[in-house]
Amino acid sequence: MDSLRTLKIARNGYIAIAVVVCVFGVCLLINPDYYSADILIRLLGVIFIADGIIKMIGYFSKDFYCLAFQYDFAFGILMCALGLLILVRGSNYAQLLYVILGLVILMDALLRIQMSLDAKKFGLHLWGQILLVAILTGVFGMILVIDPYNGEGITRTLTGTAVLLEGVLNLCVAVYTVKILDRFSGQEGGRMIKNRSRAKEKSLCD
Repeated sequence: MDSLRTLKIARNGYIAIAVVVCVFGVCLLINPDYYSADILIRLLGVIFIADGIIKMIGYFSKDFYCLAFQYDFAFGILMCALGLLILVRGSNYAQLLYVILGLVILMDALLRIQMSLDAKKFGLHLWGQILLVAILTGVFGMILVIDPYNGEGITRTLTGTAVLLEGVLNLCVAVYTVKILDRFSGQEGGRMIKNRSRAKEKSLCD
């Protein structure tokens, strides 16, 4: 499989997973008490595994900016491992479901905060929006980790919000930071290459 096809699979997979996560979050917000703990466990397990696979594919793709996937090999392995653990032994971890989900969301948000700051060096104009969404996502992830309501109904509403923000965050990352070279040519392509070179030089200086 050539690198361009791998990158397209990773980018499209990222977008697809992000949309699924957004829909999942909206469903939890609309009817938070509709889904049983067993259904939530199975859905999360499948989503974690799918997301982990896409992350690992993305890591080995040749993304122009090398931003979106730079931490995704280790994180992808972690997601697959957590997904398998949830599917196989989910009933044993039902009480920790929100904590596990909160930790995953918080970790991803922190990595995206780092990525948004790197995106600023590349001259990406939407780095600030990604940073803002990442911070909001991290706040809700932390709330789930703390679980101040001990799994009561309001916790599911907060979970829906956190999951929706996580989906929006990854959608923004995939759309705005993953660039496929054959889409850019001429003046725009030259500008992107210059921005990349300057960002690398600045990173070395820092």
